Amino acid sequence: MRSTVCTLFEGDYHFGVGALVNSLYYHGFRGVFWAGYRGALPVWAHPLREAGGYQEFAVAKDCVIRFIPLDTYKHLNNYKPDFMLRLWESHCPEAETLFYIDPDITIKCRWSFFEEWASRGLALCEDMYNLMPADHPFRLAWREFAENSGFACSRELQRYFNAGFVGLRQGDRDVLRLWQTLMTAAEQQGLFDCRRMWMDQHAFPHLRNDQDVLNLALMVGATPLSTIGADGMDFIPGIFMSHAAAVTKPWRKPMLPKALNGVPPTRADKGFWQHVEAPIRLYSKPHLLWRRIDLLMGSAVGRLISRAPGG
Repeated sequence: MRSTVCTLFEGDYHFGVGALVNSLYYHGFRGVFWAGYRGALPVWAHPLREAGGYQEFAVAKDCVIRFIPLDTYKHLNNYKPDFMLRLWESHCPEAETLFYIDPDITIKCRWSFFEEWASRGLALCEDMYNLMPADHPFRLAWREFAENSGFACSRELQRYFNAGFVGLRQGDRDVLRLWQTLMTAAEQQGLFDCRRMWMDQHAFPHLRNDQDVLNLALMVGATPLSTIGADGMDFIPGIFMSHAAAVTKPWRKPMLPKALNGVPPTRADKGFWQHVEAPIRLYSKPHLLWRRIDLLMGSAVGRLISRAPGG
């Protein structure tokens, strides 16, 4: 199967991009990884080869990252469907399957599993807050907004999905157009601001972010789904991916001080630090040694606290 992977990043999220690509390569991914970015390119991406509309960095044998500079007013979270459609239309029309993966995720199992998964339907994972009944007031508000905008909701869902990972076949890309169209409609009606990551969670129609709009698109569309629970992103222990969805990302997190304050390293923290050395080296050897000592000490403190009476 001809598949490709993409992400979006700016600022220090390039550390997450490097760890994601390393984890993909470790688990068997070979091919092109597309990275849309704003701002500066990472220092580890060197040397670069100039090409039409992108710059290419050779990661290892049979694996490259192609960096595409972006000029959009949107917060990058709200640019996901636009970017995926742009890739299929202009950069990789031959790709049979396309995966979007957030740059704070690492992969934990063989890459071929993901291709098999997406061959059976739109590949999604439940969010950490995964239950949202069909009669939830947010869903009812979304339905009202969609119907007032000319869209019929044909599917009832009980679960809520995370927008940090989406895998789909080219024949199902209408779901991307629907996701994009619903965000545009909400913005044109003054109900959504694509420049922001989060909207007021209590304001009608309760479309707080790109993830809510994706879940509405699933209610409107008829694309077959293939979904995994909260274990898909390690929100509960799993074997597929680890998503560092917390505000403090692993590359910014002082592990020992956090552990001493009752917040030990997570599975996602450990997944990140497992994949920062090869084939892309993200840190110098002295810095990496220090950060791994910090991780070990933080983990040890976390275990002691959890075993203490009342822990």
